Amino acid sequence: MESTLLIIQIVLSIVITIAVLLQKSSGMGLGAYSGSNESLFGAKGPMGFLAKATFVIGFLFVLNTLALTYVYTKQSNKSVADLIPSNNKVIPASQLPVAPVAPKN
Repeated sequence: MESTLLIIQIVLSIVITIAVLLQKSSGMGLGAYSGSNESLFGAKGPMGFLAKATFVIGFLFVLNTLALTYVYTKQSNKSVADLIPSNNKVIPASQLPVAPVAPKN
């Protein structure tokens, strides 16, 4: 499940990046390369369509992010503290790691 959501997240991030770059800005962005699409999208051109599409893709991106967070949180319900042994044994000094000693000159 999480791998499917992760693939969808990657695809949505690429699509939203392209949709944002195609929108008209002061520098025109990549929209200069899209040609004249007025007949397909109406008199305003693709700008109204791209703005709506960007909003929808952004909304799907946020929903997918929340779903990924829920899945990963539900999977990892263990804490790092659970890895600590529960018995209170004292480790003998012979089993403790020893730091290397620097040679004396």
